[in-house]
Amino acid sequence: MPFDLAAVLAEHRAQQFDLHRRVMNPRLVDVLATLGFDRKYVRGEGAVLVDDEGREYLDFLSGFGVFALGRSHPVVKDALRQALDADLPNLVQLDCALLPGVLAEALVARAHDAIERVFFTNSGAEAVETAIKFARCATGRDRILYCDHAFHGLTTGALALNGGKEFRTGFGTLLPGCAMVPFGDLDALDAELARGDVAAFVVEPIQGKGVNVAPDGYLAGAEERCRRSGALLVVDEVQTGMGRTGEFFCHEHWGVRPDVITVSKALSGGYVPVGAVLTTTPVFDAVYSSMDRAVVHSSTFSRNQLAMVAGLATLSVFDDEDVLGQVRRSSARFRERLAGLAQRHELLHDVRGMGLMIGLEFGPPHGFGARARFSLMELARKGLFSQLVVVPLFHRHGILTQVAADNVNIVKLLPPLVVSDAELDRFVDALDDVLTDLARSTVLTEVGRTMVRNSMRVRSDRRRVAAART
Repeated sequence: MPFDLAAVLAEHRAQQFDLHRRVMNPRLVDVLATLGFDRKYVRGEGAVLVDDEGREYLDFLSGFGVFALGRSHPVVKDALRQALDADLPNLVQLDCALLPGVLAEALVARAHDAIERVFFTNSGAEAVETAIKFARCATGRDRILYCDHAFHGLTTGALALNGGKEFRTGFGTLLPGCAMVPFGDLDALDAELARGDVAAFVVEPIQGKGVNVAPDGYLAGAEERCRRSGALLVVDEVQTGMGRTGEFFCHEHWGVRPDVITVSKALSGGYVPVGAVLTTTPVFDAVYSSMDRAVVHSSTFSRNQLAMVAGLATLSVFDDEDVLGQVRRSSARFRERLAGLAQRHELLHDVRGMGLMIGLEFGPPHGFGARARFSLMELARKGLFSQLVVVPLFHRHGILTQVAADNVNIVKLLPPLVVSDAELDRFVDALDDVLTDLARSTVLTEVGRTMVRNSMRVRSDRRRVAAART
C-alpha cells in the first residue's frame, strides 16, 4: 500500500496532544493547555496559521525566526520540488557535491571580505559547537568567553555558553574553560582577555533572551580587544542574521568584522534544518591543516542537497523581492506606531530592538493602586505580567507571541520579514486593546479564569491518558 500522508493526518489528528503526552513531552502539553495555546494547526501561509476549525492566527513568532519569508513561500516550495524530481545524488560523503559549494559562495559574498570559508551544520547550536572547536584549534587556547543572558543553543558545548541558569540546572558539569562577562561591559571583557588564554569571545549582537541590543561601540570595542589579545571574535547571528534587523548580518550596523559568524534558522526558509559557520581562511585552515585532517570535523547531514537547495532559493527571494528593503521600510513604520503606544500606555516602558526583532518591556504604572497590583503579581511569580499580555493577544485577537525570557516582563516579536503593513497594524491595534484593559484590571480576571479552567482540564487529561495505559 503506498504511503498516504492525507490518510495519516486524518487518522491521527484527534490524537495530537495525547500522542505528545504519551510518548513525547507531557510537560509541554501541560504548559500549552494551561495557557489555552493547545490549538491544532492544519495550515500555514505567510504570517498566518490556520487551525482545524478554520480560525486564523497572526504568527509573530515565525518558528523562533525560522520562517523569515513567511510560511509556505512558493519559491522555496518549488525549488524543493525541483530538487526531489531531479533525483540528486545526495550525501555521497566521499564527494564534493556542487550545491554546497554554490551556497557557500553565495554566503561568503554577503559577508565582509575576510570571510572566505563555510562549514555547514544542521542547526544553530551545532554551528556554535563548531565555532568553539574551530576557535580552540586556531588559537591553541581553551577558554571561551560569553555574556550574561546569552543564548547560543542547548547542546552541551553551547549550553556552557548559556547565561540563563534555568537552562543549565540539572545537566552537571559543562564544557570547562568558559567564563561569563556582563553584556556591554568592555572593561570586564578586557580583564578576561588580558589573561592571554582566551580562544574566543562569543556574542550575539542582539540577545535573543530579552532583546538586549549591543550598546553603540561595544562590538567594535570587543573586536579591537580580541585582535589585541589574540582571541577570535565569534558573532552569533543565528537569530539576528538573514535580514532580521534590516542588514543581512546584524553586525554590519556597526561595521564589525568577526573572525567567525554563525547562521541558521531562516537560512532554508523554514523547510530543512540547516546552519552554517562562516570563517576566515586562517581559522579554517588551522582546523583542516593537512590531508590527514580533511574530515577532522564533520556532520553527516550537514551538506544535504535539500537544505542546500532551500538555502539557495531563500537567498534568491532576498534578492528578487528586496527583502532587506521591505524590513527597513516596514520596521520603521511599525516602531513608530509602537512608540505611540508607549506614549499612551504607561505600562509599556520600552520598545527596543532593530528591524523586525523587537522587545516590548512592561513595568509598573505610576498610580499607587495600579503599582500595588503589579507588585503583587511580581511577588506571585516574577515576569507574570508579561503573560497578561501574551495570553489575551492570543485568545482575543488570534496573535501568537512569546515572553522573551524567564522571569522578565518582556514580550519578543519576530514576525516574518515579509509581514504586511496591515498585519503589523493589526498587532498594534490588538496590543492597544489589551493594554487599555490591563489599565482597568479587567484582563487579570480574564486570564486568571482561563488558566484556572485550563489547569482543571490538564489534570483531567492526565488522568484519562494514565487510565488508557492501564
